[in-house]
Amino acid sequence: MQPAITVHNPAEIDFDRPGKSIYEVAFHYDGTWGNALVPLAVINGTAGAGPGVACFGGTHGNEYEGQVAVWRLMHELDPAQICGRVILMPRLNTPACISGTRESGRDGVNMNRAFPGNPKGTLTYRIAHFVTTHILPLVDVVLDIHAAGSGMQFALCSSFHLVADAQQYQQMKTVASLFDTPFVFIYSSAMASGLLTDQAEAMGKVTIGGEFGHSAGILRQGVQHAYHGIQNVLRHYRMLPGATIKIDPSRTTPPRLVSATSLESYIPAPISGYFEPVLDVGAAVRQGELVGRLYDFERVGDPPLAVSAPRNGYILLQPFQAPLRKGDTMLVVAEEVGD
Repeated sequence: MQPAITVHNPAEIDFDRPGKSIYEVAFHYDGTWGNALVPLAVINGTAGAGPGVACFGGTHGNEYEGQVAVWRLMHELDPAQICGRVILMPRLNTPACISGTRESGRDGVNMNRAFPGNPKGTLTYRIAHFVTTHILPLVDVVLDIHAAGSGMQFALCSSFHLVADAQQYQQMKTVASLFDTPFVFIYSSAMASGLLTDQAEAMGKVTIGGEFGHSAGILRQGVQHAYHGIQNVLRHYRMLPGATIKIDPSRTTPPRLVSATSLESYIPAPISGYFEPVLDVGAAVRQGELVGRLYDFERVGDPPLAVSAPRNGYILLQPFQAPLRKGDTMLVVAEEVGD
């Protein structure tokens, strides 16, 4: 066990110290005395020089697979085996993790809408600013481990945005495949702004996200893919010894590259109601095929509304909890794309 060092000023963090240093970075609360203590590990390998990788879990507080995988690696990675620098933040939005919510329990802000942050903003914006100014400049690769939270269900996937830079795109496609998930998902950056991955991509980093669970639980397979996938990335960059491994030996096919980069692929609920899935996430569908039904129980005379696939492809996302509000994303169907 290694005691954590509490720091109140980022300047107190020695990002170049050889070996492993574990910190609790204090960010003062808004409106009351006290601090959010955000865990941070900096590992400067003693096995040689190498690139830098940053790993984040807990960007949303009700997504636990990343918190578990990154926390384990924070304690298990051995500096004597590492070449280069690994920075791990297993509970990035610590207040949200404590409250078990998507947004911070302190200022109500979604960390994944707060980037690049603001040094004079509320708590979440200040944590985001710390990442933008103190973490991202030190690394070449950024891994942001997510899950679908409590309301939605995602097919197990690693993910990245479609970017204009061809070399960055090819590197991200390669690195995403190292998580050995059934799907590698190229998704739209137009669905939201202020994402951690947006900021890292804009800074030229090889940036990978992923959805490794759902229902605010801890999916065993999701933890395996996140935990071993991060280590595969380190092996790929020769920061850890050994070859990359196949994480799911039972699956005989490589990860399937799928894309939903236009807003037309993200189907909103046309009415408020309750969603009944007809197929599981990950299922292949044909355009027009029935994938679910939406019930408005307040309108007794109305039959359920049939929900059909808008295109050929695979169901990447659908509701896990039945209630939906009008305008909520109800369905994502991604199409398979070539290399």
